[in-house]
Amino acid sequence: MTEQTTALRTAMRTALKDAMKAKDKGATAALRSALGAIDNAEAVPAHAAPDAGSENVAGAVSGVGAADVARRELTADDVAAIVREAVAERRANAAQYDELGQREAADAVRYEATVLARFVEG
Repeated sequence: MTEQTTALRTAMRTALKDAMKAKDKGATAALRSALGAIDNAEAVPAHAAPDAGSENVAGAVSGVGAADVARRELTADDVAAIVREAVAERRANAAQYDELGQREAADAVRYEATVLARFVEG
């Protein structure tokens, strides 16, 4: 993981802790969701796991960690793109809520977009 990737993720985790302490539900939800999306993007496909089975016992592996696979390493650009996508998705959802006349829901989603946007926009 690059230093920029670590810095962005650390800043988001710090903001999450602050939001939780402040009981800011919108910020907490947005940050948890974005951090979860980043974690999910690091996951490797199931077929990437090595076949370390035993001929005697089905599903057995030989040795501790024999079936471990390293997670994908994301660049700072990858992480920023994930957060930008989350911002864009929330803004689009807010526009849909506006069209439906659900102002309160639109404002809530727009607030989440604002919370995330500060990590990737000017």
